[in-house]
Amino acid sequence: MEILAYIFAAAIGISLGLIGAGGSILTVPVLVYLAGVDPVLATAYSLFVVGSTALVGGIQNAFRKLVDFKTALLFGVPSIIAVYVTRAWIMPAIPDSIGSADFGVSKGTGLLLLFAGLMIATSWSMIRGGASPAPESIEEPDESHHFGLIFIEGAGVGTLTGLVGAGGGFLIIPALVLFAKLDMKRAVGTSLFIIAMKSLLGFTGDLQAGMPIDWPFLLAFTGASVSGIFVGSWLNNYIAGHRLKTAFGWFVLVMGIYMIVRETVFR
Repeated sequence: MEILAYIFAAAIGISLGLIGAGGSILTVPVLVYLAGVDPVLATAYSLFVVGSTALVGGIQNAFRKLVDFKTALLFGVPSIIAVYVTRAWIMPAIPDSIGSADFGVSKGTGLLLLFAGLMIATSWSMIRGGASPAPESIEEPDESHHFGLIFIEGAGVGTLTGLVGAGGGFLIIPALVLFAKLDMKRAVGTSLFIIAMKSLLGFTGDLQAGMPIDWPFLLAFTGASVSGIFVGSWLNNYIAGHRLKTAFGWFVLVMGIYMIVRETVFR
């Protein structure tokens, strides 16, 4: 099963390289169900894996001049603060058992159910967005930037990232297009840098909280994911990202439903 986990780690990187988001939504399920990592610890591992992989992709896009660093900082700073606070103080404060004795769930199960809900919402965004034309044909808005909304959305995405360990690319990219008025290619490149900043600095909150990190496994898993982003960037020249997004969206939807059923009906 661990070999399969490494294969999926590479697939996570491929997705990030192809469409700038999406793969990170699978990191926690892969770590929990294939690598046998505790759900709470898996959200911490996910931050490191996603952050490292996105950083490599962000650097690639920076060389192509597809990163708006001003917007990345404006969105990234509140997001970084939110994810760090969430990982360092809010997560440790969440009790091990949530709810009553009759209807309660463990902290790990609660996080997995929250994550599954996010997966289903994200899959709908990917399925609908994948039916759209290629990013190059999307009309670029010409109105002024909404910096206040960018700042608020950054804080919200950072809090969600801190709770479930996902990069949040499919939340960030629409915000950059709608509020920062970036074209899709620059939104994808900028999103990768934002994901990298908030995920890696959020992971330092886990280190501060004393999370037990299995560094050999984490670095090997991250290496597989980083190698995938190079493959994804290469495949991006031959595969239409919007078509892949639709197929990936259906896969994420099935995974989200599977997680809910497994953690409730068959637990």
